[in-house]
Amino acid sequence: MALELHSTAFEHGAAIPARYTCEGDDIAPPLSWHGVPADTRSLVLIVDDPDAPDPAAPRMTWVHWVLYNLPPDLTGLPEGTTAADLPQGTGEGLNDWKRAGYGGPCPPVGRHRYFFKLYALDTVLQRPGGSATPTKAEVETAMAGHVLEQATLVGTYQKGE
Repeated sequence: MALELHSTAFEHGAAIPARYTCEGDDIAPPLSWHGVPADTRSLVLIVDDPDAPDPAAPRMTWVHWVLYNLPPDLTGLPEGTTAADLPQGTGEGLNDWKRAGYGGPCPPVGRHRYFFKLYALDTVLQRPGGSATPTKAEVETAMAGHVLEQATLVGTYQKGE
């Protein structure tokens, strides 16, 4: 079975409810997954927006959440997950607000796409980038060559909906 990522809050390709954005409670949506390969040693979750700042003229990918070393037997994260809820050994990286933790969609203009990407790795990452709170790029560098499978869930959001 292939790795799959889902949310009960929104369907793949559909709008993310305002509750999970800067216009709402700005909490993480519930996520669940299945099909983790048997030889997985850890999971990585990265949430980002490749449409920043304007989908008509994107200039960067804005990072919303970085989690690494999630245990391979974990099957999801509940709504509103914070650092206190994470399994022991899980690390949080920096988002583009320069803090750890989830930062919800808050596009300045237009409808943006938000990619929730789950990676199954054949290793446990050892302090990516040498930092307790690595960047997305440092986590991606550390996981290079170790990805067994990947699943992606895409949601969209435009302010004022």
